[in-house]
Amino acid sequence: MSKTLQEIVDANPQAETFRFGDSPELCAEILALVRSGTKTATCEAASAYGNGKDAWPEVGRRDVALNWDGTPAVMIETVEVRKRGFEDMDAEFVAAQGEFRDLAHWRAAYEAYFRRNGGFAPDMMLMCERFCVVEDFG
Repeated sequence: MSKTLQEIVDANPQAETFRFGDSPELCAEILALVRSGTKTATCEAASAYGNGKDAWPEVGRRDVALNWDGTPAVMIETVEVRKRGFEDMDAEFVAAQGEFRDLAHWRAAYEAYFRRNGGFAPDMMLMCERFCVVEDFG
């Protein structure tokens, strides 16, 4: 029997819930990479956190990544979190994200993503998180 989101949150009251990507297709693509172990890192605009927004990830906290329809997909545990500038991204972290050919591909894809979702600036700050999957609800 699969667990409901409410059962998962009740058992993990500190857990945040979130979706990867900004479309059903991108969400499914990223979740497949997470499930395969190819994707072990992610990033988001630092401005998406705090003051009534999402909580900043914390090492050791477990969060629930959702399918686009809001059902639970996987539980991840944060193993590292850093704040860094967009211009300071490196090829090693990009490789851990599992979605990009190289740093140039990452820069183009994330610039487009940030422009679609609230704005882009070359000097913007990012939340960079490494994680591991602790449970797959699929």
